[in-house]
Amino acid sequence: MGNPKAFLTIRRKEAGYRPINDRIHDFGEVEQTLNSNDRRLQASRCMDCGVPFCHWACPLGNKPPEWNEALYRGDWELAYRLLVATNPFPEFTGRICPALCEKACVLNLMDHEPTTNREDEAAIAEHAFNEDFVRVETPVRNGKRVAVIGAGPAGLAAANDLNHAGCSVTVYEQHEAAGGLLRYGIPNFKLNKAVIDRRMAFLEKEGITFSYGEAIDLNALPEGYDAYVVATGTPQARDLDIPGRDLKGVYLALEMLSQQNRVLAGIEFKRDQLVNAKGKDVLVIGGGDTGSDCIGTAHRQGAKSVTQIEIMPKPVEGPEDPKNPWPNWPRTLKTTSSHEEGCTRRWNINTLEFLGKDGRLTGVRVQPIDWKPNPEGGRPIMIEAGKPEVIKADMVLLAMGFLKPQLPQLPAHVFVAGDAASGASLVVRALASGRQTAAKVCSYLHL
Repeated sequence: MGNPKAFLTIRRKEAGYRPINDRIHDFGEVEQTLNSNDRRLQASRCMDCGVPFCHWACPLGNKPPEWNEALYRGDWELAYRLLVATNPFPEFTGRICPALCEKACVLNLMDHEPTTNREDEAAIAEHAFNEDFVRVETPVRNGKRVAVIGAGPAGLAAANDLNHAGCSVTVYEQHEAAGGLLRYGIPNFKLNKAVIDRRMAFLEKEGITFSYGEAIDLNALPEGYDAYVVATGTPQARDLDIPGRDLKGVYLALEMLSQQNRVLAGIEFKRDQLVNAKGKDVLVIGGGDTGSDCIGTAHRQGAKSVTQIEIMPKPVEGPEDPKNPWPNWPRTLKTTSSHEEGCTRRWNINTLEFLGKDGRLTGVRVQPIDWKPNPEGGRPIMIEAGKPEVIKADMVLLAMGFLKPQLPQLPAHVFVAGDAASGASLVVRALASGRQTAAKVCSYLHL
């Protein structure tokens, strides 16, 4: 521990966001950074606990006490080496991870001011790139060839580990560029795509081959490989099959998010193909992170108003969740940077019908509901709690999650990683799954 009393004398300090009136006019990253001195002081708050719950909570098994101490002492390169020993892409998680480690931090129990692990991680990663601590490593080849299907977080993590193990790795990706959800689902204001391109340049220099525009049939895998990793994610979004679904103006969330990211990348769309919120009353159905991303994107496109509804009850307000005590993840109300930019939020709302005129959406009929315990156990029973009403809207974005894919029976030398195996989850869990799957492949190949 660098400074055993720092947690008593130094308060938690976050970098915060750019001013709202500034950030809603562009797609630049909203999060700011602390100067190096303040960042080191924040790292000094880590207590190097005897039982490091942060390490336990992180799917990757990151070791914040070790790299926080190195950061505090000013050894940025050591901090980076310790960080990438468990996390292959800290520049991604340092921006978008919900920081499970921070909710498990002992300081979170004491005063709800955990160590700023996520921001520290991002700072270490950026410093490493700026100071050329990130170097190309050329592995000695072992003669084994592995194909990775899907260039999302899980696929990239698996490819990275297999490449470093000496395998010749080819990654097949159906889209025009790598990143998966990182590139096509997460807005630029949370993760600038130049960050992905920067890492991809290193992966390519280290010998990984990427083949884009390749939609692989899992029943007809490309020949010539000793093993395969299927990391195709959860491409099927959960839809809402109610009257009026075919009206113009009702979209799946990723139809908007992926198109906006492509527009920012320079890809052009015809006017009648654009999914744009300019001047519209927007209704987002779904209260998770994807819904939040839709809100922020709608603001930047010039929406007239934004409303978000969620079928589940409003989470508990405040830092503690009695039903999920420390060090478990507290299911508390989350207010994102997008929510701060302006949004009407409602809970316990069921969507009944999309209303329209001349084939175009004009509103959504909804109804307040409540939930009662199911006497047979399982999911609670939904009951009516108010009269139906109409929410004015000429754009609806469905952000209700994704369906776990149904994969065919696969042979023994084919391994499944990430969301394709578990269903939709966090990027940090996808990275962990990719690494675990790479280890299984190595064991199978006797490496």
